[in-house]
Amino acid sequence: MTRSYTRYVLSALFVAAGVLHFAAPAFYVAIMPPYLPWPRALVYVSGGAEVAGGVGLLLEPPVRQWASLGLMALLLAVFPANVHMTHEAVATRGWGAPYTLGTLARLPFQFVLLGIVWWAGWAAGRRGEEERAEAEPKS
Repeated sequence: MTRSYTRYVLSALFVAAGVLHFAAPAFYVAIMPPYLPWPRALVYVSGGAEVAGGVGLLLEPPVRQWASLGLMALLLAVFPANVHMTHEAVATRGWGAPYTLGTLARLPFQFVLLGIVWWAGWAAGRRGEEERAEAEPKS
Protein backbone atom coordinates (compact mmCIF):
# COMPACT_ATOMS: atom_id res chain seq x y z
CA MET A 1 0.00 0.00 0.00
CA THR A 2 1.45 3.35 -0.96
CA ARG A 3 1.55 6.33 1.32
CA SER A 4 -0.51 8.46 -1.04
CA TYR A 5 -3.26 5.82 -1.23
CA THR A 6 -3.19 5.53 2.56
CA ARG A 7 -3.51 9.31 2.88
CA TYR A 8 -6.61 9.29 0.65
CA VAL A 9 -8.21 6.54 2.72
CA LEU A 10 -7.30 8.26 6.00
CA SER A 11 -8.57 11.56 4.68
CA ALA A 12 -11.92 10.04 3.74
CA LEU A 13 -12.22 8.30 7.13
CA PHE A 14 -11.36 11.37 9.18
CA VAL A 15 -13.55 13.71 7.15
CA ALA A 16 -16.49 11.27 7.36
CA ALA A 17 -16.00 10.79 11.11
CA GLY A 18 -15.72 14.54 11.60
CA VAL A 19 -18.91 15.22 9.67
CA LEU A 20 -20.70 12.64 11.84
CA HIS A 21 -19.79 14.71 14.90
CA PHE A 22 -22.01 17.45 13.46
CA ALA A 23 -24.70 15.19 11.97
CA ALA A 24 -25.16 12.97 15.07
CA PRO A 25 -23.63 14.79 18.04
CA ALA A 26 -25.81 12.97 20.60
CA PHE A 27 -23.87 9.71 20.07
CA TYR A 28 -20.56 11.44 20.75
CA VAL A 29 -21.89 13.42 23.70
CA ALA A 30 -23.09 10.14 25.24
CA ILE A 31 -19.60 8.61 25.19
CA MET A 32 -17.87 11.64 26.68
CA PRO A 33 -16.40 10.99 30.13
CA PRO A 34 -18.48 12.83 32.73
CA TYR A 35 -15.47 14.69 34.12
CA LEU A 36 -14.99 16.68 30.90
CA PRO A 37 -16.77 20.04 30.75
CA TRP A 38 -18.85 21.21 27.79
CA PRO A 39 -19.28 17.83 26.09
CA ARG A 40 -21.23 19.14 23.09
CA ALA A 41 -18.64 21.85 22.40
CA LEU A 42 -15.85 19.27 22.65
CA VAL A 43 -17.71 17.04 20.18
CA TYR A 44 -17.91 19.90 17.70
CA VAL A 45 -14.28 20.90 18.22
CA SER A 46 -13.07 17.33 17.75
CA GLY A 47 -15.28 16.91 14.68
CA GLY A 48 -13.89 20.09 13.16
CA ALA A 49 -10.36 18.94 13.93
CA GLU A 50 -11.02 15.62 12.21
CA VAL A 51 -12.33 17.34 9.09
CA ALA A 52 -9.43 19.81 9.02
CA GLY A 53 -6.87 17.09 9.63
CA GLY A 54 -8.38 14.83 7.01
CA VAL A 55 -8.29 17.59 4.40
CA GLY A 56 -4.78 18.59 5.51
CA LEU A 57 -3.49 15.08 4.76
CA LEU A 58 -4.16 15.76 1.08
CA LEU A 59 -2.15 18.97 0.90
CA GLU A 60 1.55 19.65 0.37
CA PRO A 61 4.11 18.10 2.78
CA PRO A 62 4.45 20.96 5.29
CA VAL A 63 0.67 21.16 5.78
CA ARG A 64 0.37 17.37 5.62
CA GLN A 65 2.92 17.04 8.40
CA TRP A 66 1.10 19.50 10.66
CA ALA A 67 -2.22 17.82 9.85
CA SER A 68 -0.80 14.43 10.78
CA LEU A 69 0.59 15.79 14.05
CA GLY A 70 -2.80 17.31 14.81
CA LEU A 71 -4.58 14.05 14.04
CA MET A 72 -2.13 12.11 16.21
CA ALA A 73 -2.79 14.54 19.07
CA LEU A 74 -6.52 14.19 18.47
CA LEU A 75 -6.32 10.39 18.56
CA LEU A 76 -4.59 10.62 21.93
CA ALA A 77 -7.04 13.25 23.20
CA VAL A 78 -10.13 11.19 22.38
CA PHE A 79 -8.70 7.99 23.85
CA PRO A 80 -10.31 8.66 27.28
CA ALA A 81 -13.72 8.83 25.58
CA ASN A 82 -13.05 5.44 23.98
CA VAL A 83 -12.01 3.99 27.35
CA HIS A 84 -15.16 5.47 28.92
CA MET A 85 -17.30 4.00 26.13
CA THR A 86 -15.75 0.56 26.72
CA HIS A 87 -16.20 0.83 30.48
CA GLU A 88 -19.86 1.74 30.06
CA ALA A 89 -20.37 -1.09 27.55
CA VAL A 90 -18.92 -3.63 29.97
CA ALA A 91 -21.00 -2.24 32.85
CA THR A 92 -24.29 -2.25 30.93
CA ARG A 93 -23.94 -5.08 28.39
CA GLY A 94 -21.32 -7.41 29.82
CA TRP A 95 -18.01 -8.63 28.45
CA GLY A 96 -19.44 -10.92 25.77
CA ALA A 97 -21.76 -8.48 24.02
CA PRO A 98 -20.79 -7.73 20.39
CA TYR A 99 -20.87 -3.97 21.07
CA THR A 100 -18.53 -4.43 24.05
CA LEU A 101 -16.12 -6.54 21.99
CA GLY A 102 -16.11 -3.84 19.30
CA THR A 103 -15.27 -1.13 21.82
CA LEU A 104 -12.53 -3.32 23.29
CA ALA A 105 -11.00 -3.88 19.84
CA ARG A 106 -11.11 -0.14 19.20
CA LEU A 107 -8.72 0.63 22.06
CA PRO A 108 -5.56 -1.01 20.65
CA PHE A 109 -6.62 -0.08 17.11
CA GLN A 110 -6.40 3.58 18.15
CA PHE A 111 -2.63 3.12 18.53
CA VAL A 112 -2.36 1.26 15.22
CA LEU A 113 -4.19 4.16 13.59
CA LEU A 114 -1.80 6.56 15.31
CA GLY A 115 1.12 4.76 13.66
CA ILE A 116 -0.57 4.74 10.26
CA VAL A 117 -1.25 8.49 10.47
CA TRP A 118 2.39 9.08 11.41
CA TRP A 119 3.64 6.89 8.53
CA ALA A 120 1.34 8.37 5.91
CA GLY A 121 1.56 12.00 6.97
CA TRP A 122 4.53 12.98 9.09
CA ALA A 123 7.10 10.42 7.93
CA ALA A 124 6.09 10.82 4.29
CA GLY A 125 6.54 14.58 4.50
CA ARG A 126 9.94 14.21 6.14
CA ARG A 127 11.03 11.77 3.46
CA GLY A 128 9.84 14.13 0.74
CA GLU A 129 11.86 17.03 2.21
CA GLU A 130 14.97 14.86 2.43
CA GLU A 131 14.58 13.70 -1.17
CA ARG A 132 14.18 17.28 -2.42
CA ALA A 133 17.26 18.38 -0.47
CA GLU A 134 19.30 15.56 -1.99
CA ALA A 135 18.09 16.39 -5.50
CA GLU A 136 19.11 20.06 -5.30
CA PRO A 137 22.40 20.84 -7.00
CA LYS A 138 25.30 21.32 -4.61
CA SER A 139 27.26 24.55 -4.95
